[in-house]
Amino acid sequence: MSERTFYITTPIYYPNDKLHIGHAYSTTVADTLARYKRLQGYDVFYLTGTDEHGQKLQRKAEAAGKDPQSYIDGIVSWIQRLWERLDISYDDFIRTTEPRHKTVVQEIFTRLVSQGDIYLADYEGWYCTPCESFWTERQLHEGHCPDCGGTVELVREPSYFFKMSKYADRLIAYYEEHPEFIVPESRKHEMLNNFLRPGLEDLCVSRTSFSWGIPVRENPEHVVYVWLDALTNYITALGYLSQDPILRERFEHFWPANVHLMAKEIVRFHAIYWPIFLMALDLPLPKQIVAHGWLLMKDGKMSKTKGNVIDPNLLIDRYGSDALRYFLLREIPFGQDGVFTPEALMERLNFDLANDLGNLLHRSLSMLGQFCEGVIPAAGTITALEEEVAALAVQSAKQVEEALDRYDFAGALSAVWNLVRRGNRYIDETAPWALAKQQDVNRLGTVLYTVFEALRVISVLLQPFMPKTPHKMWEQIGIEPGEFTTWASAKQFGLLPSGIQSRKGDPIFPRLDVRAEVEALDQMMDQKQGASIVSEQVQGSSTTEIPAAEKADAEMTGVAQLIQIEDFTKVDLRVAQVIHAEAIPKADKLLKLQLDLGTEKRQVVSGIAKYYAPEQLVGQKVILVSNLKPVKLRGVESNGMILAASVGEQLVLATVSGDIPLGAKVK
Repeated sequence: MSERTFYITTPIYYPNDKLHIGHAYSTTVADTLARYKRLQGYDVFYLTGTDEHGQKLQRKAEAAGKDPQSYIDGIVSWIQRLWERLDISYDDFIRTTEPRHKTVVQEIFTRLVSQGDIYLADYEGWYCTPCESFWTERQLHEGHCPDCGGTVELVREPSYFFKMSKYADRLIAYYEEHPEFIVPESRKHEMLNNFLRPGLEDLCVSRTSFSWGIPVRENPEHVVYVWLDALTNYITALGYLSQDPILRERFEHFWPANVHLMAKEIVRFHAIYWPIFLMALDLPLPKQIVAHGWLLMKDGKMSKTKGNVIDPNLLIDRYGSDALRYFLLREIPFGQDGVFTPEALMERLNFDLANDLGNLLHRSLSMLGQFCEGVIPAAGTITALEEEVAALAVQSAKQVEEALDRYDFAGALSAVWNLVRRGNRYIDETAPWALAKQQDVNRLGTVLYTVFEALRVISVLLQPFMPKTPHKMWEQIGIEPGEFTTWASAKQFGLLPSGIQSRKGDPIFPRLDVRAEVEALDQMMDQKQGASIVSEQVQGSSTTEIPAAEKADAEMTGVAQLIQIEDFTKVDLRVAQVIHAEAIPKADKLLKLQLDLGTEKRQVVSGIAKYYAPEQLVGQKVILVSNLKPVKLRGVESNGMILAASVGEQLVLATVSGDIPLGAKVK
């Protein structure tokens, strides 16, 4: 295996039903890593596919009145179409019903029998058909499957067994010698404490009570246990034991895998069964088993029985694949569980994509067209302000790489958005419209060049995450894909040639009507309580930091206290800009902000330290309740209150366009 190869896999999906947005998360994460490594110059092989055997599928097909293969074919076509629409750039899609897989599984089984790792005996124990998992009596949770909580069946049948205990100590030693083998580390402790150290029992690796599987060559009434069958796809797809010399060379080139990526509920199979099977075959183990959390709904894990799943195709239809990819990668801290809500999706699409990125590109192109006939000017005299933007751009590229190397996708996108927001603040600070009015051609050229060079760097850094968006940006800016769009080019500021003719188009991320979109999303999820969700969002869009007692009353009733229009007109809302922010000692939740209202400066204390670092706030244009009676918080005077929207554990500042002057009244 070359040092410049990168082999990544996602679990091959079990096509007993159509996939939901949670499944799309795994595949999007893997695709982002694959694209990132390709941009870095690696020879990448990205594998996904479908695991098509087992008792569960046979029963599903029978219930549908079809043979298993016909039943599965329709679902697999749907899955492949979804991955195409989500821009998943896999290099191979393997189906475990393919001959290239089945023949190698049979050969592997024969080898393991011949070397004494698999033996024939009688099995009696508990089996969970939905999870295709065997369990001992002590592993059951109150008589049910510990993974899914479903009913287990007592199975009695002749079976082949794998000698798991033979390799347990060797696997424990491998964990200790390779602390990076399982990510996050908490999963490693789970494997050690719950499975390995209590003692591994021999694993049943064949079934005779159903026929939909790969037959054991020497004993055809047995079919290979689905997890021994499925896990070997990672090597059969590469060409392990192939008669084709080109495929055998491919296996030598890419194995061992760099990353097996999966959701946390199937770590046990990948971190215990799979390494032991590989040890028995005398093959190197994958470099890392990487587990992510679940994408949850408000009422828990997505489940067809709960009726709380959402079809990713519907989201792609409405918002586009890049918007969905951005939400999944930005909203969920990798390795932890995330929550999907219509409100959270709207915040990301409206605030991050429309207000920040879309606004930066569109307003920059508008000014370029108005002041320079759409042609990117040459930079004139460079000031400390431009040097700051350039340094942030180079720093952002470095931070993106560092974050992706540790699987921090949200952190990587946050680094990109620091540059996006700095670009918007830079425009506000330099006021190109004023420079044009003053006919300061030198300074105007410098400012506009700096903005578009920042946009170029942003577009390059977005490539692994949002495949379509960079090309849309390049088309409007006038950049041809090439030397100025390579990954390495993001690490240098000032490469964009002057004289490029831009082609302004429609905003790449138009602003959405929150009420209409949340209602539509509720309908997608087939919920009957859309009105209450819309009400929560509308209230949240104007929520400030209210006393705990009032907040509790509002949550109990589900409706904020109604007011008259006369009450609202008493509130004086003004546009203000944050010019300085700092933490307040011994106050973990509070930040002290200095605001510029154009005609005066104000000091405000705000409880947003949990959600914003001080440096993120400087330059932001916020909405200030300017006629609020002054109060002291932790001994610090606060003259007003800034508005923020809150949903659950999230809080986002209410901001305004950079074109709105300071002190403007918000009506």
